Amino acid sequence: MTIIPFAPIERVIRNAGAQRVSESAAIALTEILESYGLEISREAIKLADHAGRKTVKSEDIKLAKEMLDK
Repeated sequence: MTIIPFAPIERVIRNAGAQRVSESAAIALTEILESYGLEISREAIKLADHAGRKTVKSEDIKLAKEMLDK
């Protein structure tokens, strides 16, 4: 089960220049984006927790992405 709906993913692919988007392509990108998003979110939660907060802030998300991209 996916969290992100099909239509926004299709728009992302179309905005990248595709004229047509298969359902399987949208599903594949959805799975990749959700997996990466969950990975970033888990790391951001650790950062917020380390800072003594329950709230995840944008700075946590950005730092988590930077950390995972290395």
